[in-house]
Amino acid sequence: MTTLENRHTTEACGETVFGWILGMEHTTALYLGDRLGWWRSLAQDGPATAPELAARTGTAARYAREWLEYQAVSGMLTVDDPAAAPDARRFTLPAEHVPVLADLDDEAIMTPFARILVASLRRIDDLLEAYRTGGGVSWETFGDDAREGQAAQNRPLLRDALCRDHLPLLGDVDRALRAGGRVADVGLGEGWSAIGIARAYPAATVDGFDVDAASVEAARRNASCEGVADRVAVRHAGIETAEAGAYDLVCAFECVHDMPDPVGVLAAMRRAVAPGGTVLIMDEKVADAFAPDGDEVERLFYGFSLMCCLPDGLSTPGSAATGTVMRRDTLEAYAREAGFSTVEVLEELDAEIFRFYRLS
Repeated sequence: MTTLENRHTTEACGETVFGWILGMEHTTALYLGDRLGWWRSLAQDGPATAPELAARTGTAARYAREWLEYQAVSGMLTVDDPAAAPDARRFTLPAEHVPVLADLDDEAIMTPFARILVASLRRIDDLLEAYRTGGGVSWETFGDDAREGQAAQNRPLLRDALCRDHLPLLGDVDRALRAGGRVADVGLGEGWSAIGIARAYPAATVDGFDVDAASVEAARRNASCEGVADRVAVRHAGIETAEAGAYDLVCAFECVHDMPDPVGVLAAMRRAVAPGGTVLIMDEKVADAFAPDGDEVERLFYGFSLMCCLPDGLSTPGSAATGTVMRRDTLEAYAREAGFSTVEVLEELDAEIFRFYRLS
């Protein structure tokens, strides 16, 4: 009903908006299942009735029943006997759904996205004020759900796949890290990229830089839990404080578009890299130019830009106000102003919704 020929009809518009409303409801239920431990219990402990799920997770059975029935109606769960008494119905999470809904180590996981969206909606009055005045809402203000959601969503890629599937394809980087190279991880968040590099390259050392205090605390905690705190030093500071010319790899994963001064940060990254070293950026894989009828990935990132990334960027006076949809030519312009002459898109490093760039 939403082809190019009929998408501007009233009926098609209504169908689209109805889908948005359903999506909001589903996202809320996704968040509840994540935060209350319902998805994980069904994945790890097996099928359950509402009273059993509630007992496992320390929650209320009547709410568990409503949620279970909603997930069955929506196709996320199966039920053994729909005609049974409500509290006797046993619900199952299909094995095929576990990677998406319950396995935080799987790259298919999507529940953390709901945490970020709920964090944004929690600050809706602040967002309305920012939209009226041109101000912003800081990452710190968005709170734990936003920080933890972003970290959890990216963890399987940054902790595991980055060094398993991507960095080995960059021969010079791989050789340098195997030989005991130094890494500066810019905007490291809760630390999963730094931790992943330290785990995969036992001879390498990583200095992580972030200006968000809560992220720094979480990164230090995670590095200790993962057994790499001796080689991952997390600094509550920007990359401009780093030693000049000291690092074989200077990287920034999914954060340049959030920075109020991307040119200044990129210039500091250029100063920090050693001769012959690599400056590596990973950011959203958006289209090269704006156009109507964007694909689902484009819409996803515009949504996050509206609700989180752009307001965070604008919370700092004088911000570049990049937003999540940082197109290739925007990054190239920032890089040239920062003193780089070349921005190479690393097509061989395919991370689905992310794009890798080498700056030189």
